[in-house]
Amino acid sequence: MENRSLGKGLSALIPPKEIVAQKTDVAAGETVAALPISAIKANKYQPRTEFNEDKLKELVDSIREKGVVQPVLVRKSPDGYELIAGERRLRAVSKLGYETIPAIIKDVSDLDMLEISLIENIQRAELNPLEEANSFQKFISDFNFTQEKIAQVLGKDRSTIANTLRLLMLPKKIQSFLASESITAGHAKALLPMSSEKDQLRMCNLIIKRGLSVREVENRVAKKRSGVKNTEPLKDQSIVDIETGLQQILGTRVRILHGKKRGKIEIEYYSTEDLNRILDILESKK
Repeated sequence: MENRSLGKGLSALIPPKEIVAQKTDVAAGETVAALPISAIKANKYQPRTEFNEDKLKELVDSIREKGVVQPVLVRKSPDGYELIAGERRLRAVSKLGYETIPAIIKDVSDLDMLEISLIENIQRAELNPLEEANSFQKFISDFNFTQEKIAQVLGKDRSTIANTLRLLMLPKKIQSFLASESITAGHAKALLPMSSEKDQLRMCNLIIKRGLSVREVENRVAKKRSGVKNTEPLKDQSIVDIETGLQQILGTRVRILHGKKRGKIEIEYYSTEDLNRILDILESKK
């Protein structure tokens, strides 16, 4: 697939409002039609899992007054249509009891569908960090993308992709706190260096209870780590660099135990699905 920076080409997929309103020429291979809402099923690559009810109500009121200004984007499926972009509009129209919604019908691949859905939400700053992390992970698990490739497609730094993916290494309970905005991404990242899930959860509860800042959490984590007796020999910086590189590639915690002549590499995973994801990455490197 051709490399594209963030948002480039999106306007070609979603025509400007005035073109849609007049139903004049659309891009080649596209049609505009009023589709039955019942015929449109959800986007399997929808990155958003949290929808703000207040914002949705505002959209409902706007559509009630002015109608649907921007059509949703869909593709054909064996049993109707599959939504690509515009889930909030579809939900709002459903709440109003409308039977149809204006839609642009376009033939796109699964990869393009994921990319368009993610770009639309990123541009509108509507994804929480965990939703972004799960979307990045889908690029890796479903399409064998590297972190560098994701960065190229989305116009982001590779380090941003890597740091966001690291959030998936946290316990599910902490991930749920992040999704509900009980803690911030900065808080979540500050918990990653802690050695045990129990300590991470205890610190997370402290963040919520006392309203600790990210800096306060970083200081507490640093003090706790420095206070733990370390029986392992100090690692050579080259080994630390290799660990870091493997963690960025695999999106999980990696530990190298290096001896004079032999050693071992420990790769953590957190579910059968996560194990299969790591195996797929290793398989693609052959």
